[in-house]
Amino acid sequence: MGSARWGWIVPDGLWELARPLLPPARVRPQGGGTQNTPDEAVFAAIIYVLVSGCAWRALPPCFGISKSTAHRRFLIWSRAGVWGRLHQAVLDKLADRGLLDLSRIVLDSAHVRAKKGGEHTGPSPVDRAKPGTKMHILSDRSGLPLVVGISTGNTHDSQGLKPMLAGLQTRHDPDRGRDYTFGKLHADKAYDNPDLRRWLRGKRVAVRIARKGVESRERLGRHRWVIERTMAWLTGYRRLSPRYERHSRNYLAFLGLAAALCCYKRLIRLTT
Repeated sequence: MGSARWGWIVPDGLWELARPLLPPARVRPQGGGTQNTPDEAVFAAIIYVLVSGCAWRALPPCFGISKSTAHRRFLIWSRAGVWGRLHQAVLDKLADRGLLDLSRIVLDSAHVRAKKGGEHTGPSPVDRAKPGTKMHILSDRSGLPLVVGISTGNTHDSQGLKPMLAGLQTRHDPDRGRDYTFGKLHADKAYDNPDLRRWLRGKRVAVRIARKGVESRERLGRHRWVIERTMAWLTGYRRLSPRYERHSRNYLAFLGLAAALCCYKRLIRLTT
């Protein structure tokens, strides 16, 4: 069980799942520093930043750590791939319990304004050309985020299909991920591209993509509404919408952590 001290921000048991994924602490050759700061407190502080959207300098004193310590360790853990592996670990637990429904997978994207610009931003076609980032999400039938990714705000949705499906096979970590057999892929008209349809047929992927000028949004809505709910879950984490991170790697790290939290909360709800 997790420490009761951080139970108000960290879901029970999540820290125990994350702790083995952390890289070894660095010892500074000049001595001093904050290497003795408990990792659990830093982990809780990072989740607080994600949920609240606050700046690092606005961390409450209850965590007992400095903003520089929290931010530095966030960067170290992000470079080490901790958040993607945590997301994978939670998905593994869901799969082991038969709680992932891959009979249908659903793909969609959403535009997020980038307040400070930075990497992987571009003029938004839906927000008066203001800089933004596109969030790509692939979910299972119930809306659990399986793969997350980002691109510039002016990237066409259809360009995210191939890398997102590839991500479902590798599950963030090619050395540890396992192949999944899934049923039908659902997507909206933005993915109605003849080349993509041919590519999917070559991969033997059954598709249900709305055809432009033929099918209405409502006809596929009974299957696709779950991905819109997933987008609402993720953008409900205030550090994600709007985007404040200049470096795309940091924004993707927060997105990966948010996906892990969404999946872990479902795991708790279905197993307790």
